[in-house]
Amino acid sequence: MRIRWTPAAAADLQHISDYLKEHHPHYRQPTMRKLYDTIRALKQWPRRGRPGREEGTREILFQPLPYVAVYRVREATVEVVRIYHGAQDRP
Repeated sequence: MRIRWTPAAAADLQHISDYLKEHHPHYRQPTMRKLYDTIRALKQWPRRGRPGREEGTREILFQPLPYVAVYRVREATVEVVRIYHGAQDRP
């Protein structure tokens, strides 16, 4: 399996990093590591997350962090669609 980030998901990740850098710099590195490691684990277990809100998607939580990633499993690819904060309004 290969991981593919959509432009929206990559932007979400950058926004998270920028926010943490400005407001909670000591949490930035461990938070980003947790996000990357959890997404990377989808290579081995792509159906690990729960069924998503939208047809054909899955969601994975980054516990204890307040984030959720929405992704799709394709033939040989996991496509990360978005990463949301738990307090965000989302479709």
